[in-house]
Amino acid sequence: MSDPLHNYNPKNFWKRPEGKTGIVFLAGLLIGGGLFFVKALPTLVAIASNTLSLVVLLMGIAAVVYMAIDSKMRNLVFYMYKSLMRFITGIFVQIDPIGILETYIADLKANLSKMSTQIGNLRGEMRKLKTIILSNESQIKTNLAMANKAKEVENQNIMILKTRKAGRLKESNMKLSDLYTKMEVLYRVLSKMYENSEVLMEDVKDQVQVKKIERDAIHASHSVMKSARSIISGNSDKREMFDMALESIAEDVGTKIGEMEHFMELSGNFMDSIDLQNGIFEEEGLKMLEQWEKEGVSFLLGDEKQNLVDLAEGSNELDIDAPLPKPKKKDGNQYSDLFDF
Repeated sequence: MSDPLHNYNPKNFWKRPEGKTGIVFLAGLLIGGGLFFVKALPTLVAIASNTLSLVVLLMGIAAVVYMAIDSKMRNLVFYMYKSLMRFITGIFVQIDPIGILETYIADLKANLSKMSTQIGNLRGEMRKLKTIILSNESQIKTNLAMANKAKEVENQNIMILKTRKAGRLKESNMKLSDLYTKMEVLYRVLSKMYENSEVLMEDVKDQVQVKKIERDAIHASHSVMKSARSIISGNSDKREMFDMALESIAEDVGTKIGEMEHFMELSGNFMDSIDLQNGIFEEEGLKMLEQWEKEGVSFLLGDEKQNLVDLAEGSNELDIDAPLPKPKKKDGNQYSDLFDF
């Protein structure tokens, strides 16, 4: 499977749900502040005419300027602002990475059940198609044998009839063999996705169980004020780093689930376009699958994607009666390194 850190870039605050809330809130502050300033301008002029009031006003302005210039103070204010926006957004939207991951676990479980059914249906259709191909091969041999006998007795009509029938069956088998190859690609990919998704679900389950407890402990020991002091002293906020690691897992899992569901939909549409009973199938379904084969690296399959396509299109026999492979879980957890900070 792909490295969860591969091409991962943490989202900018403004691109997150709480960032969008922050933009609306900030816009409201700017508009409200502008209106307040216009209305309060006469009062400010009156205050400026008094020496003591002017000193207080200048001190306030100096404090604002200092906060804008000093990087530590600016980071502190921004941190407090982000925390407030996250709290407000969390009331209406699920932004807690643990909660998101728990939802993804449920999605993975449901998708694995659907994928298992899809693999079973595909296996049945492949058996039917293989039977048709073998039957056609037998009929081709029979018709060619009959054509040879007709040639020996100089029965031109029967010879032409049987030769043409053998030719049509041979042409049909070429198309059906290509179709079987594509179905084999589907079978290999779905089986490997199923295997990798089982490992993914177990890894995410393990991380949620362990990190949920760790996160509660970190949040309890790293209060908002303690985090603020860390930022002022120039140190990283462990609580924020921990949440970013969880968010990176959630983003990686979400991408893989999206790919999983996309391929299941693609394979479902492909299978729906096939009518083996009448020996027809839509070219559009084949084109969609071929397009997927040409697309970039798969997040769920990684470098295995091209190998699976090559195996199906090569001379490697696929035993569709063999049970689905058991997931090969690697030592450790694929997301453990994210928490090395």
